[in-house]
Amino acid sequence: MRIGLRLLLGFFLILGVALVVVLNVFLQEVKPGTRLAMEDSLIDAAHAFAQLAAADMKAGTIATGGFAQALQAYPGAQPGASIWGFEKNSVDYRITITDALGIVRFDTRQEAVGQDFSRWNDVLRTLRGQYGARSSLANPDDPNSTVMHVAAPIRDGDHIIGALTVSRPNRSLEPYIERSQQRILRWSWALLGLSLLMGVLLSWWMASSLSRLRGYANAVASGERVALPRFGRLSGNTEFNDLAQAVERMRVRLEDKAYVENYVHTLTHELKSPLAAIRGAAELLEEDLPEPDRQRFAGNIQRQTERLRQLIDKLLRLADVEQMRSLSKLERVDLSALTRDLLQRAEPRLRLKGLRVRDELGHGESVRGDPFLLGQALQNLLDNAIEFSPEQGELWLRLVKEGDALVWSVRDQGPGVPDYAQAHIFERFYSLPRGDAQEKSSGLGLCLVKEVSDLHHGEVQVGNVSDPPGCLASLRLPL
Repeated sequence: MRIGLRLLLGFFLILGVALVVVLNVFLQEVKPGTRLAMEDSLIDAAHAFAQLAAADMKAGTIATGGFAQALQAYPGAQPGASIWGFEKNSVDYRITITDALGIVRFDTRQEAVGQDFSRWNDVLRTLRGQYGARSSLANPDDPNSTVMHVAAPIRDGDHIIGALTVSRPNRSLEPYIERSQQRILRWSWALLGLSLLMGVLLSWWMASSLSRLRGYANAVASGERVALPRFGRLSGNTEFNDLAQAVERMRVRLEDKAYVENYVHTLTHELKSPLAAIRGAAELLEEDLPEPDRQRFAGNIQRQTERLRQLIDKLLRLADVEQMRSLSKLERVDLSALTRDLLQRAEPRLRLKGLRVRDELGHGESVRGDPFLLGQALQNLLDNAIEFSPEQGELWLRLVKEGDALVWSVRDQGPGVPDYAQAHIFERFYSLPRGDAQEKSSGLGLCLVKEVSDLHHGEVQVGNVSDPPGCLASLRLPL
């Protein structure tokens, strides 16, 4: 399972458990909280009505006195109120008054007058001077028909002469309770969705950052030239940037170590042959030789010395390019003019071998890049074409646009690349026999071309062609 999915599932699991617990507590507290508020209002109402009924209760006219007459129209009242979208067209309070023995003397509904309520908790406890309240079923067969009763004492001085009970069915609060629960549920689902979206974004950010680091590490392990990933301003100086920097430092140190070790081995191997030739020629020159032989061996020393110089120069140029991670200098480079300038420099060598040049370079064909590096790359491709061409041969230089790229190519009439060498031509110090005196190339030229191509996000190809037979080297660069 990918780490992004693991993060998302873990985040969602923790959030889901927390939300279920909190939501369950909220939903369970809505109904008791609402009923507590209703009980509080019933207490206030009961004590207020008890004060109003005290005079009639003392006079014994509670059923016919001013209090009863004032509440005569109460049961049929129609408030016509709109409470947060709920219409209220009836009153829900019921008021009953019992005497000191618990016998009902007044009832706004005229249903319980004369009944004995002395055993109900609201009346019993109130007549004893305690807080009296109860919640009872109005219909034993309906568990949702509970009615809350709260009583207050009616006093004559310090004596309790009766109890006034205000009651209200709990069902009247159900619409408010249900709406509160529905709103809590809706907001909870919205919160869950928003949190899930945030979790997805967070998991994607974490997974994409790790994926970029993994891709960078895999690319480095494959020997590709890639830039160090950056994580933007939102990430700041986070562990991802620290980790990327650590991987980069490790890569540089490992590459430097491997680079030095590889160069020491390969350079030692390449220097053996010309040094052995120079040493042998020098030993022979110490003897008494005929003048022609002396000149021949002296010429060998000069040629091998020149070969060592070229080898060292190419190594230095290649080392500079291989250490580059990206281009610091980008300019518009006219490849047509640059190639013709290189041909002018190579004019003596072209004449020495009697080579003809077919120019199909056009005019003003340009790309963005480093002028010096592109010149080095084209110079090496041109040098290889000259060196591998037979005398009196022909070079064919072309520049053509292909889609969003410009393709530079040179074609010679040399022996081409053997099949066994096709997979190795861009390797450092991989040698191919040249056309002149069967000396071998160092392989550094094509290696440098490959590095320059990678820096410019281009592509270099070398392959055999027919009709006429020869070799075609091309460098494809994005416009």
